[in-house]
Amino acid sequence: MSVVDPCHDASPRPRGAPTVPPIPPAEVSAEAALAAELDDVRPDLSASYAAALPGARASVLTRLWRALAHEPLPWITRRERTADGLTLCLGDGRRLHGPAADPYATAAYVTEVRLDGRPHDSAAALVTALGVPHGDAFAAELGHSTASLALSRAGQPHEAPVPVTSWAWEQRVVDGHPYHPNCRSRPGFSVVEQLAYGPEHRPLVRLGLAPVGDALVRGEWPAWLRDGERALIPVHPWQTAHVLGVAAEDGPVARPLMSLRTLALSDGGPHVKTAVSTRLTSSVRDISVSSIETALAVSGFLESTAVRTDGLLHVTRTLGAAGAHSPDLAAVLREPPETYADTAAGERVVPVAALPLTGLPSSPAWLAGFTRLALTVGLRMLDLGVALEAHGQNLLVVLSPTGEPVRLVYRDLADIRVSPARLARHGVKAPEVADRIVTDDETTLRRKLFGSLVAGALASTAGSAPALGAALEAVVRDLPDTADLPDTADLAVLREEPLPTKALTLMRLSPERPGDLWTRLPNPLSTQPDPLGP
Repeated sequence: MSVVDPCHDASPRPRGAPTVPPIPPAEVSAEAALAAELDDVRPDLSASYAAALPGARASVLTRLWRALAHEPLPWITRRERTADGLTLCLGDGRRLHGPAADPYATAAYVTEVRLDGRPHDSAAALVTALGVPHGDAFAAELGHSTASLALSRAGQPHEAPVPVTSWAWEQRVVDGHPYHPNCRSRPGFSVVEQLAYGPEHRPLVRLGLAPVGDALVRGEWPAWLRDGERALIPVHPWQTAHVLGVAAEDGPVARPLMSLRTLALSDGGPHVKTAVSTRLTSSVRDISVSSIETALAVSGFLESTAVRTDGLLHVTRTLGAAGAHSPDLAAVLREPPETYADTAAGERVVPVAALPLTGLPSSPAWLAGFTRLALTVGLRMLDLGVALEAHGQNLLVVLSPTGEPVRLVYRDLADIRVSPARLARHGVKAPEVADRIVTDDETTLRRKLFGSLVAGALASTAGSAPALGAALEAVVRDLPDTADLPDTADLAVLREEPLPTKALTLMRLSPERPGDLWTRLPNPLSTQPDPLGP
C-alpha cells in the first residue's frame, strides 16, 4: 500500500518561493542577551527568568502556529490535515508539521514543530529557518517577544490580592495579546525599562511635563497642565529619554495600563494616553495630529450613539487632547472606566482581556450571558452605523456584586469605523471626523466588529474553539427575538460565514502593504467548509 505525500506536487515552483536558507552562524539570541542584562541589573530574577523561558517559547510558538495554519501566506501552497496534526506544504517543496491548530486556543499547546523532520521549539529560529521574505526582521521581533514574555512571567509575585480596581486587573494581564506572536515585543526597551514601565511589573511611573507654547489643544485642558499661556503635555519617560531629546519637568505619578503608554494617575482623576514612538506588538504608539484635532468630535459622537443601547454601553469620554503638532509629543485625557460603575454598591470593572483571570468564564452559563451582552451591544452599534474595535483591551465589563455581566464600557476611540449610510437610516448625521474612520463598505464594517469582538474578545475569553462554539450556539440562534434586534444581514453573516480576523503575521511580513490585512477562521456556527487552505 503506497503512502500519499500530502505535499507532493508536480507543478512548477511558484515564483518568489523561498529557498532553503543556510544555517546561520551562531549568534547571541535575544533570550541570551536579555539574560546577560538581567544578571547585571536584577540577578534575583535570573533563575525565574530561565525557568520561564520554555513556557514563553511555547506560548509564542503557539501564536505563530495559529498564523501559519490560517493566514494566507504566499509561500504556503497547501495545508493538509493528517492523523497526527497538520502539515503545511511550502513552495520550495519542504514540509512543516505540527499539531492540529485550534484558532481560538489561548493556552500554549505547541511545544515543537518539524521542518522537514528537524524540530524547532523557538518561533524566532523557525522563521529564520523558513527563509521567507522579510523574515529576518520578524524573527528578531519574535525573539524579543519570547524573551520579554519570560521576563514578564519571571517578575510575578507568588501571591497577590484579588484586584478591586480596573487598573489592578489590567496589571494582572501578563502575556499581552492572546493571539499575536509579538505579544510582548518591546523593541528599544532595556530590561531596566521593561521592569520600570511594563504594567505587568506593577511599577509607579513618574510622567514628565513638556511645556509647549503653541500647542494644539482640544477640550478641557486642566489648570495643573498649564503654565501661563503654555500647555504642559504629559510625556512618558521612555519617550523623553529616547525620542524627544528635550527636558521635561517632573509630573504626576501614575500606574501603567495594558497598553503601557496609557496610565492611571495614582491619586485618581483621568487616564492619560501618552505617545511612545516605538512598535509595541504591531503598531507604533504615537498620537497623530488628526487624532488630537478630532478627539472631542469622535468622543461626543460615540457617546451620543451609545445612549441608544439603553444603558448597556458607556463610552469613556475624552476630556481633553493636546499636542505639539507632532505625533511624538501629544497626550489625551479620558475618563476612567469606574465612572460607569457603582463601586460603592459592589460593582467592579474588569477589562475583557482579564476576564479569564477571574475564573468566571469557566461557567458555560456565565460565558453565554457575557456573549449575549457583548453581541447585543456590538450588533446594535453596528446597525446604528458604528463598528467598534471591541477587542479585550478596549472593551471592559461592569460586573455585579455577584459577578454577573451587567453592562459594557468602551474606551480608546481612535480605531472605530463610522458608516454615514447606516447613520442616515436612523436619522443621524455623520460626524466631522477623520476620513480614515469613515466608510460605507459592509465588509470593512463587519471585519472591524467581528474580527475584534468575536474572533478576539469573545474567543480569548472562551479560550478554545469548543468553548466559543458553545457560547455562540447558546446565544446567536435566537438573538433577534431575545435582544430586540432586527434580523439583519450582519447577523446572517455572523451565523453563516467564516469569522474575519487580522492576519497579524502576514502584516509583519508585508511591510510594503500598509494597513490591515485579513484572513478567515472557521466559524463554530457555520455549516460552510472550513476555510483552512492555501
